[in-house]
Amino acid sequence: MDSELDVFDSKILDLVQKDCQLSAELIADAVGLSASAVQRRLRRMRQDKTIRAEVAVVNPQAVGDAMCFLSGLEIKDNYEALPRIRQWALAEPAVQQVFYVTGSFDLMMVVVARDVQAYDALAARLMAEIPQVVRMTTHVVIDTLKQSLFVPVAMNRP
Repeated sequence: MDSELDVFDSKILDLVQKDCQLSAELIADAVGLSASAVQRRLRRMRQDKTIRAEVAVVNPQAVGDAMCFLSGLEIKDNYEALPRIRQWALAEPAVQQVFYVTGSFDLMMVVVARDVQAYDALAARLMAEIPQVVRMTTHVVIDTLKQSLFVPVAMNRP
């Protein structure tokens, strides 16, 4: 990210995070700019990776009712293991997110799988391929009360 975000950028980001299919004209009306100015700003924010991706959020129940698992991983030799775990997770579609954290775990992982057996197979592969993973503590999600990747940009403004 090469440039500082101004108040218009922040407003644009708030809107496109909620609906990335909004037209430049609708965004322009909401933030007080021209549509061409909005398009230029969006292009810049995409190029400098302020906007990393624009994706469709799929309802798991609509595609087979997948289960969600939260896994706390304890690892040894962190600095040796982290690049290997990163590569493994990037190649594993069921792994949605991985966080390097403080506390009782070294990593927290969000996994979506068809069922417990599919999750167990994934966990077994991970532990077989990366022996630095010494323990996985798994929590099964019963209900999702909120799910979002929204970053509140306006709160980061002075």
